[in-house]
Amino acid sequence: MRRFVFWQWATLIMHMAAMLFGLAGLLLVLPNAEFISNLPEFGMNLFAWGMVGGGAVFMILGAIAAFMYGIGTIGIKKTLAFFIPAVTISLGSELLGTSTGFPFGDYAYLSGLGTKVADLVPFTIPLSWFYMGFVCLLLANVSLRQGTHWLQRVEAILLGAMMLTAWDFVLDPAMSQASFAFWEWHQPGAFFGMPFQNFAGWMLTGTVFMTIASLLWGKQEQPTLTKQQLVYPALLYAGNFVFALIISASADIYPPIFLGLLLGLFPVFGLWLMAPDGKTESTESHRLSFWQAFAKSDKLNSPTNGKVASQEDERSLVESGQAR
Repeated sequence: MRRFVFWQWATLIMHMAAMLFGLAGLLLVLPNAEFISNLPEFGMNLFAWGMVGGGAVFMILGAIAAFMYGIGTIGIKKTLAFFIPAVTISLGSELLGTSTGFPFGDYAYLSGLGTKVADLVPFTIPLSWFYMGFVCLLLANVSLRQGTHWLQRVEAILLGAMMLTAWDFVLDPAMSQASFAFWEWHQPGAFFGMPFQNFAGWMLTGTVFMTIASLLWGKQEQPTLTKQQLVYPALLYAGNFVFALIISASADIYPPIFLGLLLGLFPVFGLWLMAPDGKTESTESHRLSFWQAFAKSDKLNSPTNGKVASQEDERSLVESGQAR
C-alpha cells in the first residue's frame, strides 16, 4: 500500500512538472525565436515534442493521478462511478459543442492536445473534465458533514460544478488567446472574446455528470473526507488553476483571474479548512500488499473512515469522562 501511495504522489509531481515544462515552453521559449534557432538538435527535438504532445502528457498524468488517488481513498467502484459518466458526458458535450455550437458556443480545437475523437475533440479533453471535476466534487462534499438530504447533495453538486466552471474562467482566455492557442472561438463573445454561453455549458455539463456520480454513490455512501485526505485534491486543483492563471496574467487578462479566485480557488481553500481532522488510511492497510489493498480499497479506505474515527474519539471522551 505504501508503494501505491508513493506512485500516487509521484504521478501528481510528474503532472505538476509537465505543467511547469509547458509554461516554460509557452512563456520563455516560444516568444524567443532566436533562442529556438540556437538550440542543439536534441533541444530542437525536445521542443518540437513538447509543442506536439506536451499538453496531452500533462492531462494524461493528471487523470492517472486522480484515478490512483480515488482508488486509494474512496475505492475503485466509486472512482469508476465518477470516471465513466464524467468522461462519456463531457466527451458528448464537447462533440456536440464543436459540431453544433451547443452548449458552449461555436469553437474548434487546434493542435497540441493529442489525437482528436471524430477529428473534433482531443481525447485528453474528457480526461481533464474527469480529474478536475472529481477533485471539485470531493472537496464540495465537505458540506455533507451535516447530512446527506437530497437538498444538501444538490448543494454540494452545484458547488462542485461552480468550482469547476471557475477554473474555466481562468483557463479559457489563457488557452484560446495566448500566443500559442489550443482552441479558437468562431463566435466572439463579451467575456474576453468568449460567449457567456460557454460558462453555462460548463456549469450544465459538470452538474449532469456530478449528479449521476452522486446518485451512483448512493445517499449513505457519499465520500466525506478528512482534511488530510483532501490535501491531494486541493493541490491538484490549485496546480491546474495556477497554470492557467500564469498564462492569463502573461497576456494581461486579469478580470477572469479575480473571478476564478473568488468562485474557485478561495472556496477550495475554505472547504479544505472546514474538513475534519482524521487519519488518512487505516492501520490495517499498511499490512496489506498492493493488490490486497487494491481489492479491499472500498472497505479499508472508505470515505467514512473520518466519520468512524470521529465517532470513536467521541465515545472515548465520553467513557473517560464517566471514568472520572
